[in-house]
Amino acid sequence: RTICEILSNADIQFDSFDILEDNDIRQGLKTYSQWPTYPQVYVNGELVGGLDIIQELLADSSQSLKGHLGLPESSLEINKQNITATTDAMEIDNAALNARLKSLTHRADVMLFMKGNPDTPRCGFSRTICEILSNADIQFDSFDILEDNDIRQGLKSFSQWPTYPQLYVKGSLVGGLDIVQEMARDGNLKDQLFNCIE
Repeated sequence: RTICEILSNADIQFDSFDILEDNDIRQGLKTYSQWPTYPQVYVNGELVGGLDIIQELLADSSQSLKGHLGLPESSLEINKQNITATTDAMEIDNAALNARLKSLTHRADVMLFMKGNPDTPRCGFSRTICEILSNADIQFDSFDILEDNDIRQGLKSFSQWPTYPQLYVKGSLVGGLDIVQEMARDGNLKDQLFNCIE
C-alpha cells in the first residue's frame, strides 16, 4: 500500500503483478532479481529495489523521484520514449517468464512437462513416458502444458527442445520420450537419469 501511494503521489504511472496469484513467479523472481523480499520495483526491466530504496530516493531532494528513477518529467519526453515502450514491456515479460520457467524446472528433482497429468495423460507420448518412469520406480512431479500456453511456448525456447513431453532432472533437460526410452533400454533408468547431469 505504502509504495503504491508513493508512486501515485509522484505522478508515476505503473503496472503491477500480484505475486500471491502465482507462486512460481513469487519464488522465481527472488532468484532472478537476487532480491529476497517484496514489493520489488522495476524500471525498464531493471530492478530498482523495494520500499526502503524508494523511500530513500524520495527523501533525496536533489531531484524528483521521477528523476531518480530515470523517468521523463514531461509529456513531450514520454512521447519520445513511446517508441521503446513496447520493447521494454516485452523484455520485462520475457524476464518474468524465464524466472517462472527456471522455478518450474527446479520444482522437483525429476520434473515432467506433459500434456495432461499422470492420472489422465492427454497424448500417447505423455502416457508412455509416465508408464516408463512409474515402472522404473522414479518419483516425479509434472506440469500440464495444455493449461498454460505461455509455459508451453516459452519452454520450447528456454530448453531449445521443440516437442513434448520434456523431462528435467534437477533443472537440466534430459530430453523427450525417445531419449528416455533409449536410456531405459540401456539399463537402470534411475541411475542413468541422475548420472547424465553430473
